[in-house]
Amino acid sequence: MKIGVLTGGGDCPGLNAVIRAVVRKAERHYGDEVLGFHNGWRGLVENQFEPLTVEDLRGTLPRGGTVIGTSRTNPFLLEGGADLVFETIEKNGVDAVISIGGEGTLSCTLEFHKRGLNVIGVPKTIDNDIACTERTFGFDTAVTIATEAIDRLHTTAESHDRIMVAEVMGRHVGHIATWAGIAGGATRILVPEEPFDIDEVCASLTRRHKAGRFASIVVVAEGAKPVAGTMPQPEDTFDEFGHIRLGGIGDRVANEIEKRTGYETRVTVLGHVQRGGTPTAFDRVLSTRYGLGAIDAVHNGEYGSMVALRSEEIITVPLTDAVADLKGITPELWEAAKQFFA
Repeated sequence: MKIGVLTGGGDCPGLNAVIRAVVRKAERHYGDEVLGFHNGWRGLVENQFEPLTVEDLRGTLPRGGTVIGTSRTNPFLLEGGADLVFETIEKNGVDAVISIGGEGTLSCTLEFHKRGLNVIGVPKTIDNDIACTERTFGFDTAVTIATEAIDRLHTTAESHDRIMVAEVMGRHVGHIATWAGIAGGATRILVPEEPFDIDEVCASLTRRHKAGRFASIVVVAEGAKPVAGTMPQPEDTFDEFGHIRLGGIGDRVANEIEKRTGYETRVTVLGHVQRGGTPTAFDRVLSTRYGLGAIDAVHNGEYGSMVALRSEEIITVPLTDAVADLKGITPELWEAAKQFFA
C-alpha cells in the first residue's frame, strides 16, 4: 500500500515519534511506501510531499516539532481545496491517509472520510481535550514543563512576598493548568470550565498574605474567563478553524490582583515553550504506540476511526465520537485541586 501521513494544527512534542513508528511498521512489517505531506492538509492541496523511509527518520524519536511541517490549513475553506486534495490522492496513488492532529485537524479528517477518503486519525494536542482517549501525546511534556516553571516561580516569589501569575496553554479546557497547578503547589488555579470571581480570588490571596504566608502562585489557563461583568474582557477573534485567538489573560489577572490587593504581582506567560523541545519518556512511548496502532488500523480497514488510549490499551474509536465534544477536567480532579486553594 501507499500511505500518506500529515501533521496538522500546532506543533507538539511526540509528532516525530508517531511518524517514525508509522514508517517503521509500514516499511518493515507491511512492505508499504509512506509519503509525508508537508504542512498539514496544505500539502495535499498543493501536492507537496516527500517519501519517508526508516533511514530518513533515524534520530527523530527525541526531536520536538515535526519534520514534515504543520499548518492550520482547512481545505474546505479554500476555493476548490477539497477537490485538490482528491486530485493529489489520485495522482500519487495514495491508498490511505493518517492524519495526526487535534480537534480542528480531526474534524477536517472526518469530513474527508464522509466524502470517501480512507483516513485514520491520531489524537495530538497538549491540551488533552480530545474525547474518547485517556491521554493525548504532548500533554505530559507540557505539564512537566509548566510544573518546572512553577517550581522556579516559588523561589522568586518567596524572596519578594510577591504574587506570581503563570499563564499556561488551555484554550477550552484546564487540564494543563490543573495538573501543573496541583503538582507545583499553586495557591489558585483558573480554568475555562469554571468562570472565576476575581474579587473572591483577591480576597483569598489577601487573607493568605496577612496570615504571614508568602509566595502565592496563581496558575491561569489561557482560555480562563471571569464571571461576566467582574473584570474587563477584550472582544473575541477567531482563526480559520473557528478557534478563539487567545492570550493576555495572565496580564489582565495580574493587573487586577495588584490593583485590588496592593501586593506586587508579576506574570509569566509560558506560551510556546510548553509544546516545543524534547518530549518526555511517556510521550515518546505513547506516540510510538499511536503510530503503530494507526498503521495497523489502515491494514485492518478501520477507516473513519481514531486510535486512542483506554485502560492502557491502544484501541480505535469512531472519529464521529472523538470530535463530537471536547473533554474537560473531571469534577473529581477539580475538587482535588480546590482542597489546596487559599
